[in-house]
Amino acid sequence: MIFEQVNLGGVNAKNRIIRSATHDGLADDKGAPTEKLIRKYGYLAKNDVGTIITGYAGVSENGMSPYPAMLKIHNDDNLEQFAKLAQAVHKYDTPIVLQLAHCGRQTSSKTIGVKKVAPTAKRHLFYPDKAQELDTNGIRTIVDDFIKAAQRAEKCGFDAVQLHAGHGYLLHDFLSPYGNNRHDEYGGSVENRSRIVCEIIKGIKQNTSLPVWIKISAEDNRKGGMCIEDSLKICKILENAGLDCVEVSCGTVEDGMNTMRSRVMPMKAVFEYREPCASFPWPLKAISLACAELVNPLIKQPVPLENFNVPNAKRIKSVLKIPVIVVGGIHKLYDMEGIVADGSADAVSMCRPFICEPNLVSKLKSGKQKEAKCLMCNYCGLVIEKGETKCLYAKVK
Repeated sequence: MIFEQVNLGGVNAKNRIIRSATHDGLADDKGAPTEKLIRKYGYLAKNDVGTIITGYAGVSENGMSPYPAMLKIHNDDNLEQFAKLAQAVHKYDTPIVLQLAHCGRQTSSKTIGVKKVAPTAKRHLFYPDKAQELDTNGIRTIVDDFIKAAQRAEKCGFDAVQLHAGHGYLLHDFLSPYGNNRHDEYGGSVENRSRIVCEIIKGIKQNTSLPVWIKISAEDNRKGGMCIEDSLKICKILENAGLDCVEVSCGTVEDGMNTMRSRVMPMKAVFEYREPCASFPWPLKAISLACAELVNPLIKQPVPLENFNVPNAKRIKSVLKIPVIVVGGIHKLYDMEGIVADGSADAVSMCRPFICEPNLVSKLKSGKQKEAKCLMCNYCGLVIEKGETKCLYAKVK
């Protein structure tokens, strides 16, 4: 069943194993896909991945990523390269979905060169410069930015778009009572907090023929943040607005390694890539790292390590008619087959395993492997802060 073709909200996937959106750090200085990224996606498609969801592409100047080499589709400058990206994947009859994103509070005004914005002017734990609270005109501008980005995606030949409404980014902050303390039509009730996403979905539907997917964090660890009860209501509201497919994730950057779980915190990578630790003078860095390594085994990590979003995906699927995809710690073929067979989700998606093994699906399909070789060390989740996404396992094997 896992290797069968399936229609996922208007997208004819080659099978039920999806490459989840991954920031590759392989855009040029204008945000266009580089030839290296085009070859990378072509290789994924050639090796039987069911569908590729791109790394997040910025839709607004004030919503770009603090990470280097983010994809950008906020204007018409990069359409030729985005079209080449879609063509490289379609060569192998593989669908490709463009993920659209606005980073909201989860960026740095200094890094992106403009004042960052958010539903509410709250500080972020890792990006402490205060965001400017959006007024209704600003919200309408961002809604329009998403719609125009989807129109560009359609021109470039993408099969669908996915709205990034998880992991602490702008749309997640609108949906979450933690990030949204507004008292107007965009805040308060679940219906109001969902309004901006509904407007984006309806606008894309009215102006393109593309299916609209979404990625959500069904829960996070923030006090007063997203909970599964709200997510069930939100997903139903979005389905009624025209949503075609939902991918279920969890967490935010602020709640640590909840989204990408590991047995221990990758301290060496933290001190090599994450600020301010990465900029410590060498003697201070060496001493701090040694101390951090001593206490690291005592730092409580989120559990379980594998298949951790499956229960929430199953609950969400139970209230929806549209397809549900689940991501998060899925590594074993046995688990993938079970998730689909028992109705927990219609498909599974993975990020880290494909960083480690872009030819993973062909290995699983041929029987060469029964599970991914990814160690879940989370080196890849930190290296992106300085450059191209890489795998520690691939580096040392």
